[in-house]
Amino acid sequence: MNENKISCAPADKGQTQWDSIDWVKAEVSVKKLQARIVKAQREGRYNKVKALQWTLTHSFYAKALAVKRVTSNGGGNTPGVDMETWDKPEAKFQAINALRRRGYQPKPLRRVHIKKSNGKLRPLGIPTLKDRAMQALYLLALQPVAETTADTHSYGFRKERRCMDAVRQCHCILSKGYSPKWILEGDIKGCFDHISHEWLLANIPMDKVMLRKWLKCGYIFQKKMFPTEEGTPQGGIISPTLANMTLDGLQKILADKYKRIHRGGKHYSPMVNLVRYADDFIITCENRETLEKEIKPLVAEFMAERGLTLSEEKTVITNINDGFDFLGFNIRKYGRELLTKPTKKAEKRFMENIRKTVKGNKGCKQESLIRMLNRKIRGWGAYYQHGATRDSFQRMDNQIYLSLWQWAKRRHSKKGKRWIADRYWHNIRGNKWTFAAKFKKSNGKEDQLTLLKLSSTFPFMPYTQIKGDMNPFDNDCRLYFNQRMKAKMLVTLKGRRSLLYLWEKQNRLCPICGEPIDTHKAWNVMTSVDNGRKCNILVHDECFKLSRKSNVNKE
Repeated sequence: MNENKISCAPADKGQTQWDSIDWVKAEVSVKKLQARIVKAQREGRYNKVKALQWTLTHSFYAKALAVKRVTSNGGGNTPGVDMETWDKPEAKFQAINALRRRGYQPKPLRRVHIKKSNGKLRPLGIPTLKDRAMQALYLLALQPVAETTADTHSYGFRKERRCMDAVRQCHCILSKGYSPKWILEGDIKGCFDHISHEWLLANIPMDKVMLRKWLKCGYIFQKKMFPTEEGTPQGGIISPTLANMTLDGLQKILADKYKRIHRGGKHYSPMVNLVRYADDFIITCENRETLEKEIKPLVAEFMAERGLTLSEEKTVITNINDGFDFLGFNIRKYGRELLTKPTKKAEKRFMENIRKTVKGNKGCKQESLIRMLNRKIRGWGAYYQHGATRDSFQRMDNQIYLSLWQWAKRRHSKKGKRWIADRYWHNIRGNKWTFAAKFKKSNGKEDQLTLLKLSSTFPFMPYTQIKGDMNPFDNDCRLYFNQRMKAKMLVTLKGRRSLLYLWEKQNRLCPICGEPIDTHKAWNVMTSVDNGRKCNILVHDECFKLSRKSNVNKE
């Protein structure tokens, strides 16, 4: 078979091994089809959209990427009811050929429960690996349509969008002097569990036969079979996109009803704005009565058509001067200034996690404890550094210091405070109270590892919000997302343009594994020999460690 036609073929007979698949070529092939789907959807050529979706879901490369997704993420080792996992490359390659629409019948979900922040249990349905791969395959064809028809201020479970985009949008619509003062905090009661199957089958633009099979597959709990009459399973790869498409359209309804008024050559806005992240959303308005008597019933009616209801417990109306919590941030106006700070719950949860780690490792080396804590501090600090967090970060640093002081005193109960301080805290760059450990590297040289501090390591960083009408699957938006990724990577590389040059010179790929180097995975700089000359290359941290181990073994 001609190699150029692999992307449109059910299978490539020339391809015999999983490791020999050209993943860059696979990505390019799938992206081309997705861009054509976006173009056809925008032009209203819905039959063309269906034809392109069919081509994509029968593509070898799309199937390969679907299998790769479900086996490379964190859930790859979590089996479904068949207790089957694809660990070996041979099993993964065989799975590609097994992803066929004809004769496909999904197996029931494996029902488990996880604890929510309020102590209640959330049901989670785990499909088998084959069912997950099939969902990932059809999601590749559905996502371009979902992105084209989505609300511009919807940010949850969407490519290239994140929580900070939603928080930044809240800041934009509430920070001005003439901004609305009243906010409806909306929350949908059991969103994933109660979406109407009839509405999904009538309105989701995808293969109805496959969608019906997934919705009606049932679940097994305590060795008993139960039917699924409503909702999409939390745990299914395609479920977040289905939920997003269910809630899309509310922004347009509000915009049509509360249009800007043209009066005396000026525009007057009723200040009704929607910001949504998954099933959590806020709606702003200039007065409480409109929210209570008009907008809330309108939203309830919109949800009822889809089989959903608003949670009376969590759906409240608040004033911006009192503030509200959204995505881990407390957004509140202090006089004329709007500040976004970490919520008290987020601070408490973070410190509980830190204390649990410190208390659970009473006898470990200082170096090991620092590595464990740095991982947690780095994640928390990177999430909140775009807000007004100076006071919060200083408070957290102080609490971490107190926990570490108790840890150190317990290890040396018969020693004095000065001795303990001299052993674990050192003067580094003028800071006498730096929790640091000295250790020897594999080559015999001495190195030093210091604990990260939130207040000094994560200074305030302005966040550039994504443009609402940008579509990551559209070729016309490619330059925008390319520049945005470049700016994000420059931040990750700590402003070192020499490393940015290396990153672009390598086509943004790791030379060892061939996978993209992005902001999601840790990176490292490694020295390699090319034609007798030493040069630096940018690699994934995992690849760097594996390379060092292999060199040590050779020696």
